[in-house]
Amino acid sequence: QVQLVESGGGLVQAGGSLRLSCAASGRSNYAMGWFRQSPGKEREFVAAIVWSSGGIVYASSVKGRFTISRDNAKNTVYLQMNSLKPEDTAVYYCAAKSNYGVALALVQRYDYWGQGTQVTVSS
Repeated sequence: QVQLVESGGGLVQAGGSLRLSCAASGRSNYAMGWFRQSPGKEREFVAAIVWSSGGIVYASSVKGRFTISRDNAKNTVYLQMNSLKPEDTAVYYCAAKSNYGVALALVQRYDYWGQGTQVTVSS
């Protein structure tokens, strides 16, 4: 089993920044991802990172504005979000992918999910 605890959400003005954290405990995993979901929309991929290699993938909508990173010693993954836009408003979830594989952007490839943290960007 894996437990994921997110923190760092909140309300910010457009153009501002927030940093999300996701602390993982339990069994080791291959990769961690961040996803987000707005009301009435499907959960969408934001970014992912591989624990061992540090390989990273971003959604095109956040590339250049968001940065995913990891601290292996703390079993924690971060999502630094800069130049935030109102359309970034969503509940953000971190997720753990147990097994090796290249499909880091697919929701269904992840085995464990955090409870979510709200990010609201005002215009």
